[in-house]
This record gives sequence, structure tokens and C-alpha cells, in this order.
Amino acid sequence: MKPTDILSNEHRLILKVLDVLELIGTQASKNKTFDLDDARAVIEFIRTFADKCHHGKEETYLFPAMETAGFSREAGPIAVMLFEHDQGRAHVREMAAAIDRVAKGEADATDRFAHNALGYVQLLREHILKEDNILFRMADQVLTDADKARLLAAFERVEHVEIGPHVHEQMHSLAEQLLHKYGLDKSSCG
Repeated sequence: MKPTDILSNEHRLILKVLDVLELIGTQASKNKTFDLDDARAVIEFIRTFADKCHHGKEETYLFPAMETAGFSREAGPIAVMLFEHDQGRAHVREMAAAIDRVAKGEADATDRFAHNALGYVQLLREHILKEDNILFRMADQVLTDADKARLLAAFERVEHVEIGPHVHEQMHSLAEQLLHKYGLDKSSCG
């Protein structure tokens, strides 16, 4: 298995949780109410699995390996991916703040949550398409077998040491619970 295969497989799970977030965001927009605990669970998944684990692998290991192979961090595909990671983090911060404001009964907070939730969903779906169809193909072409072996070992360290033992599995379980609750569990969670 290639390092980019691992990242693409993680994208499949992230996309499924984005489907849950889209349902929550749409409910918030239409009904002016949503399940705060489910929204918090999605935020936990995004921060832990999508950002710390997945984006962490890309930013700490894949992108630097691609830079060594000649890609620029300041321009081109890596720069775009990093910019979009930061945009996503801004949406997540705004969603988390809106959840806290909804819990305090602030009137406009539900709309703010919905706006950022749906914005995040759109951003990440487009981002994943770019990575799967452009960036990862470029990486596969320029990285040597030795680079790929180092990345696979680094990805293992991320999952089992850096984010902590069993956290990766816990995030898969959390995703499965959310998918089941929202009736989106018809296919496996990669």
C-alpha cells in the first residue's frame, strides 16, 4: 500500500462524516435547531481525525517529502492545500464557537453554525477531490520507493504514538455511530 492510498482511504471516512455534518447544518439552517451533542461529536472527529491525524500526516510528512522532490511550499498545489487546511480550521473554530453560543441561547448562533458547517462541507469535498485526483498522483510520480517507505513508517507513528494509542480506532467508532444515527451507515467506514 502506498502512503497516498492511506490518505485516500481516510478521505472516504472524512467524506462520510461530512455527509453527517451537512445534514446537521441543513437542519440548523431550515429548522433553526440542531443536536448540539452530535455537532460537538462531529467537531471532535474533525479536529482529531481529519485535522490532527490526516492533515498532520500531510503537513508534517507528505508535503515536506514532496518539497524535497522539488515542489514549492509557497506556490502551486502544496500552497493551495495548506491554505485550504487553514480555511477549514477557521470554519471549525467558528462552528465550535457557534455551538457554545447556541447552548447559551444566542439567537443568531444557529445560522452562524449552519453557514460554517455547510461552508466547511463544500470546502473539504472540493479539497479532497483535488488531493485525490491531482496532488496524490503527483506525489506517487515523484516520490521514490524509499520516500514511500519512510512515509508509511511515519504514518504508523502518527496513528499509534503521536495522536495516541487507539485514538484512530476511536474516531472510526465515533464516525460509525454518527453515520448509524443519521441513517448513512449503509456502506463500510474504510
